[in-house]
Amino acid sequence: MTKKRVHVAVGVIMQQRKIFVSKRSEHQHQGGLWEFPGGKVELGESVTDALKRELQEEVNIVTHKSQPFMLIEHDYGDKQVCLDIHLVTDFSGEAKGLEGQQCQWVEVDKLHTLDFPAANQGIVTKLQAEF
Repeated sequence: MTKKRVHVAVGVIMQQRKIFVSKRSEHQHQGGLWEFPGGKVELGESVTDALKRELQEEVNIVTHKSQPFMLIEHDYGDKQVCLDIHLVTDFSGEAKGLEGQQCQWVEVDKLHTLDFPAANQGIVTKLQAEF
């Protein structure tokens, strides 16, 4: 049996040393944990296009510019994820949860106080080391 593999475009939305995070719905994989917004890269879609689409649909922002930040591959046992993470510093719109999810801006040095899925721990570590 082949495990499901999901390619995800992830946006680390940064503004004045704060990062925008949202909480996963309880019914989702890794539900109840905080995450950096984003979503699946559809067949034939570039990571940049997927990121722009997902951030507009999910958190109400229009991405003007992003840059690759890191790539994480993680195996949860029941699912494998490939997180294509981009740093988003140029955007417009007021970031907020459009799908009813809880969201907040968090200081970079406070990110480690939130519960993130295991695959996201590397993002937190790198952000805190670089910013």
